[in-house]
Amino acid sequence: MSDVYAEPTTGADPTDPATLARYTTLRLGGPAGRLEIATSADEIVRKVQEAEAREQAVLLLAGGSNVVIGDQGFPGAVVLIRSRGFRLVAEDADTVTVRVEAGEPWDDLVAATVERGWSGLECLSGIPGSAGATPIQNVGAYGQEVAETITAVEAYDRTRRTVVRIPAADCGFAYRGSIFKYSDRWVVLSVDFRLTRSPLSGPVRYTELARALGVEVGDRVPLADARATVRRLRAGKGMVLDARDPDTWSVGSFFTNPVLEPEAYDRLRERAADLGEPPSWPCPGDTVKVSAAWLIDKAGFGRGHTGPEGVAISTKHTLALTNRTGTASTAALIALAREIRDGVQTRLGVTLHPEPVLINCAI
Repeated sequence: MSDVYAEPTTGADPTDPATLARYTTLRLGGPAGRLEIATSADEIVRKVQEAEAREQAVLLLAGGSNVVIGDQGFPGAVVLIRSRGFRLVAEDADTVTVRVEAGEPWDDLVAATVERGWSGLECLSGIPGSAGATPIQNVGAYGQEVAETITAVEAYDRTRRTVVRIPAADCGFAYRGSIFKYSDRWVVLSVDFRLTRSPLSGPVRYTELARALGVEVGDRVPLADARATVRRLRAGKGMVLDARDPDTWSVGSFFTNPVLEPEAYDRLRERAADLGEPPSWPCPGDTVKVSAAWLIDKAGFGRGHTGPEGVAISTKHTLALTNRTGTASTAALIALAREIRDGVQTRLGVTLHPEPVLINCAI
């Protein structure tokens, strides 16, 4: 299941409205068995229930910025999430709680919170997709994760056929994961975020961002400065959608940063002794998170490395796999992903795992 947002793009057979390439940022994906649009939470639930009554499988799409759909498409019902808006549901002297519809474009929401002087999402600027997608993979960047501000997720429980509000503590948030990811049980309808009333960002945690802002790690900066700098950094890596830039025709980071046990990290350092120290960050339980971009590069897959049919690693960032021509197949992209995964495993002994949801395809 995927729940992300973007306006339709061109792709394979763009004249066919049921071709899912039109609704993914990779511009990939075959036909839908049935294509429907839902503009409210009630309509989302109804469309899902109607598909179940027809005994059809259901795929939820807002814009396809974190999904890879196979060339065979999806034979069931594809529901395009187009619900919009947000509203205050609680506030006090220091905080506000904002309830956001699943289809609300994420970067529009971040811009609105920054303009209103609400701190907590500013370092997540420029990320494509919808608000409803963010709890699914616990979206994070530049030192912030949505798990830090989400207080609850409203979802339709397809097992019990009822709408429930799930407290953040029960969402199973982890690195790029939650109870919602890889599960067909839950349909995200809205998300509650508790934000701080402040003209300043949270403490800057990410070294690259601090350097770009000209401050020290731990300092706070005006919200607008944090947002503008994050967007500039992301754009420089091809991570802000731009119809004119083929480097952005991707799902962003294709692989997650692997989290290794201490023994596995020591083995990596031994195998990479001639390549330099792997960039890493300590994680709970003595585990270590390692840069997937570094692993890919050191395994011999540099920026611009090409695969079949013109698919390629972005010329700006080694973690993004792109459909540069806009006419490639999903099979070609998967072949490139397998080449990279297998090459990293052979050279450095680390297995990379995909970050996007894979629909009718696998690496």
